[in-house]
Amino acid sequence: MKKLAIELGHALRKVRKHKGLSQDELALRAEIDRSYIGRVERAEANITLDMLYKIAEVLDCEPHELLPSRASLKR
Repeated sequence: MKKLAIELGHALRKVRKHKGLSQDELALRAEIDRSYIGRVERAEANITLDMLYKIAEVLDCEPHELLPSRASLKR
């Protein structure tokens, strides 16, 4: 589901920027590689549930806030 990855990447970028974090800062706080954050945001990598929860914790949001609705995937 490429559309799912694209929508998640857009949401991640939006929340990250809203929180005033760079990819480097987010990666450092989540203890993951910065290039991974970029690949997820560009829908080049599929994120695992573990990583989704880890990133959501750093962004101080719920994991479901980063996931698109089923309706948005049908458009």
